[in-house]
Amino acid sequence: MADTTMTPDNAPKNSAAVKAGDLAAAGAPVSASTEETSAKGRFTKAIEEAKAGAEALKGEALEKGSAYKTKVSDTATDWVGEAKVYAGQAKEKGAELAVQGKAKASDALSTLGKTISDTATTIDEKLGVQYGDYARTAARSIQETAAKLEAKDLGELGDDVKEFVKKSPGVAIGVAAVAGFAIAKLLSSGGSDD
Repeated sequence: MADTTMTPDNAPKNSAAVKAGDLAAAGAPVSASTEETSAKGRFTKAIEEAKAGAEALKGEALEKGSAYKTKVSDTATDWVGEAKVYAGQAKEKGAELAVQGKAKASDALSTLGKTISDTATTIDEKLGVQYGDYARTAARSIQETAAKLEAKDLGELGDDVKEFVKKSPGVAIGVAAVAGFAIAKLLSSGGSDD
């Protein structure tokens, strides 16, 4: 048989040192303080697990946030690039339309001057030579303006317009209003043909 006597080395020194699990395993009754210690341990363990879970979620959220930030940044960069391309295309198209408009205006002025000049003889016969001379002078002036318009590039025309607006802003506003009305009429009549 085995020796069941306890020596001072293997005897428990304090009854509180015995764990609740050992007591429960041995079938000994568990005291309230032991249950409280066990509950505190489980609670502390649950808190630690919750903290670890929160840290893991925080890391995951930061990772996803970084990915979304990169994606948004890339998308914004793409949009800025596309906007620059469209702005360049619009600028080119605007310059092209301005050149076409300048040519059409010059041609229209030339045609008007020629028409007035051609009708000057009829005006001489019907109203008198003095009125015919007025028509010829007006025709020459219109044709000279058309030639000047044709000879200038868009930058020079822009400078001339700025100078004109500075010298006589009231007339410039009136001209702009009439031009706007004419353009609106052209666009509205052009839209109904389609």
